Amino acid sequence: MNPTAGAGTRTPQTLPAPAKTEKVAFKVPGTDIEAETWYALYGKLSEDVTPLICLHGGPGMAHNYILPCAHLSSAPFSRPVVLYDQIGCGNSTHLREKKGDTDFWTSDLFIAELENLLSYLGIKKFDLFGQSWGGMLGALYATKRPAGLYRLIVANSPASLITWVEVADKLRKELPKDVQETLTRCEEQGTTDTEEYETAMMSFYERHVCRVVPFPDELNQTLAQVKDDDTVYMTMNGPSEFSVIGSLKGWDITPELHKINVPTLLINGNYDEAQDITMEPFFREIPGKVKWVRFPESSHCPHLEETDAFVEAVGNFLTSES
Repeated sequence: MNPTAGAGTRTPQTLPAPAKTEKVAFKVPGTDIEAETWYALYGKLSEDVTPLICLHGGPGMAHNYILPCAHLSSAPFSRPVVLYDQIGCGNSTHLREKKGDTDFWTSDLFIAELENLLSYLGIKKFDLFGQSWGGMLGALYATKRPAGLYRLIVANSPASLITWVEVADKLRKELPKDVQETLTRCEEQGTTDTEEYETAMMSFYERHVCRVVPFPDELNQTLAQVKDDDTVYMTMNGPSEFSVIGSLKGWDITPELHKINVPTLLINGNYDEAQDITMEPFFREIPGKVKWVRFPESSHCPHLEETDAFVEAVGNFLTSES
């Protein structure tokens, strides 16, 4: 296994304006909750061009930080692109009263939301991009072999959160000693919601989440939203990458990966939290066509760190013959 390396740097560009933004009614299965899913459409939906549906990370990290995906709606690739906020964050319905309710915040909930959006938009054939948690969700959805899924992109996502935590702990040991001590003390004292912990975590983020410092506006917008409402992130993940104590603890899709039957693109960065060992099961276990691109100057957000190369790599995959 030898992933091909991407190349390039972040060149700030004006994002295309969405052709449409709207909220879609979403009746949460098994409940009486009437929620709304916010989405933005870039380009124009048509039966002639397969749209790209984008799943953000977190869980609970709103769409803003993956806005560079919208560049794929412009020439030369000209793909319709749909970005949306999963419920619990961003512009979609927030349900703060459900914090800690692990029976409510599940992968099945978010798959139902995705299918509701696809149905509303009348999309019968689509490509799926998922970043971090979004890639985990996208891969899980792909194992169910939905009829309309044409291509899958798994970006910066672990196949197993057990391996993910092991890698995060290894990277943590490379941080300055005083930062490590602050992280440990806050975790032991239960003060992970303090500015002190947040500052210590920033040392990790600037190494392994986004190496463009100061952070791009898109990422800051997402981080501000999850700081304002961490309901989903805390319930499903936990306070940090090192402390996965939520409902996703122990998550491992490796045994199911053989069920994925569509061409797949894997993406990660050289300095990524999602080191090669966390993504290797996707490469090893998914049958059929799998391509892997590693971006040499990126960490967890190649779409923000090496935007031009990212758009080119994804665009070429989406327009290639299967």
